[in-house]
Amino acid sequence: MDFIDLKAQQALIKTKLDERIQEVMASGRYIMGPQIKELEDALSEYTGAKHCLSCSSGTDALLLAMMALGVKAGDEVITTPFTFIATGEMIALLGAKPVYVDIDPATYNIDPGKIAEAITDKTKAIIPVSLYGQCADMNEINKIAADHDLPVIEDAAQSFGATYQGKKSCTLTTIGCTSFFPAKPLGCYGDGGACFTDDAELATQMRYLRAHGQDRRYHHPLIGLNARMDTMQAAILMEKLAIFPNEVEARAKIGARYSQEFGDSVKTPVIKDGNTHVYAQYTVEVDNRTQVQEALKEKGIPTAVHYPVPLHLQPAFGFLGQGEGTFPVAEAASQRVMSLPMHPYLKEEDQDTIVAAVKAAC
Repeated sequence: MDFIDLKAQQALIKTKLDERIQEVMASGRYIMGPQIKELEDALSEYTGAKHCLSCSSGTDALLLAMMALGVKAGDEVITTPFTFIATGEMIALLGAKPVYVDIDPATYNIDPGKIAEAITDKTKAIIPVSLYGQCADMNEINKIAADHDLPVIEDAAQSFGATYQGKKSCTLTTIGCTSFFPAKPLGCYGDGGACFTDDAELATQMRYLRAHGQDRRYHHPLIGLNARMDTMQAAILMEKLAIFPNEVEARAKIGARYSQEFGDSVKTPVIKDGNTHVYAQYTVEVDNRTQVQEALKEKGIPTAVHYPVPLHLQPAFGFLGQGEGTFPVAEAASQRVMSLPMHPYLKEEDQDTIVAAVKAAC
């Protein structure tokens, strides 16, 4: 059994994928070929964002967004400690300080009620993460940000395709950033990402920044980086995007069926009113996680933990001096969460096997 089955998806679109790939190969335009703009236009149309900027990864998308907003050494950026390291890592890479805020125990997203007290005169931005495929409470977060004249960057690496109050993830804040890592709801066959914004000036800044800070060939008004998406990945994403709405619908049905079958036997995902969930991961909470994972492994069922160590307890962030007990909700979740096989092609009989195995192990 696969944790994420990319082979089933590839078989469905292989002929068109091969045509797309051969088109790029024949053109020889492997960097910034015409498929890049084609993809950016299609992603803008899908999300409703005025501007889309493709880039080399979701990690670089966060970096580009913060650079465009002027985050620099000595600044502070508020985010969650319960996420993949890229979120805090890019803050620190710019010389800024990650300021962590504990999470909502129901959704695992940042707790808006704890953000205001973390704001100081050094705060430069807020980065909520839309974890597991559900958007954070963006209305409340945006209101707090507006009260303090701060921009908000949505880390939507796991939530592309989800909606919040009828709007697509990536269009809810000053800048939305997503990842097209192969395991994501919309993934390419390598690394890739994108930034979304309605602000034309920010979009222009990010375009310059992703190509060494140049506004035209060999003219560099900014210090930038090499964060361009490969043309090949853009071509692949175009074919995947064509079937993505159907996959989002399938994910929602599979996620709902999981929760129905589990009932009260484990803590299942909580979807807030007004939200849809794209289930980048289907994550439950269990007691004795290690034993449960071993029991499932013996039956050929793969699992994963997203995430076993909150960022404030990672050695790389030891300089913050935040030990155990600093963010108790995130720390408790990290000891109990477990992600189960989840993809749009998961068969009901496999799902039934997984549910029965988890119930037996718990």
